[in-house]
Amino acid sequence: MTDTGLIGVQKTLTPVLKAKALDNRLPDPILGDVYAERVMRRLDPDYDRRRFGTSQVGLVAVVRSRAHDDWARAFLAEHRDAVVLHLGCGLDARVYRLDPPSTVDWYDLDYPAVIELRRRLLPPRDQHHTLIGTDVTDLTWLEDVPRGRPVLMIAEGLVPYLTEEDVRRLLTSVVDAFPSGQIQFDTVPVWAWRFSKWDPSLRVYDARFHCGFDVPAALAAWHPRLEYVDEAPMNDAPILMAKAPPGIRRLYRFMNLLPGMKRSTRIVRFRFRETPA
Repeated sequence: MTDTGLIGVQKTLTPVLKAKALDNRLPDPILGDVYAERVMRRLDPDYDRRRFGTSQVGLVAVVRSRAHDDWARAFLAEHRDAVVLHLGCGLDARVYRLDPPSTVDWYDLDYPAVIELRRRLLPPRDQHHTLIGTDVTDLTWLEDVPRGRPVLMIAEGLVPYLTEEDVRRLLTSVVDAFPSGQIQFDTVPVWAWRFSKWDPSLRVYDARFHCGFDVPAALAAWHPRLEYVDEAPMNDAPILMAKAPPGIRRLYRFMNLLPGMKRSTRIVRFRFRETPA
């Protein structure tokens, strides 16, 4: 595999990218991301030739991306002048999949090493697409983003790696900075956060979670303008059960019978307006 120069949690972008690449090879893909397959092949030409190299176990991460895409697409259809904050973007090709109009200003933000990798592996877009290389918790990056317009904040696969204090500062700062908008992210329950130090899939990357929420809707209480909207299914998503290979469907049906597994990741959406409801 190509030496990416990534460390720790930054390396977790690779298995997610691989899952999207393998999804694209299905007869009827869930996401159908052609960029994922191209980039994965450049990073690791033999990624699908090793033992379990074509396993579709990671399709649940693809379902997560599809849910975020669907919500984002609906929001941008109603707000064609929006500012998009795609935080912890990794090598995700969401801006290419959604292909927003030039009236939308899109910001892909991640660690400097990740952004440099994006520049090498993904094609440039127009002037309305900006890459920001920084730690998302250093909120000075917000000063360079245009205000006074609706905002869409997408944080896929990011929030569990932040502390609760950092999550609270991030959410409230975004609400304070914009007149209205939508915030969507995924999170884990408290048990998954506490167990993460022993999770073998995370230990491979020297990573662990730093927060978890049993009732994510309660985060709306952090700001008077913030309101919880809804949750999208993940481990039991109908699209997963409809499109995954039979063996993968059986695996997730079994896993969903285990206590806490069906909602071991929650994909949640919040909105805010100019004045409290």
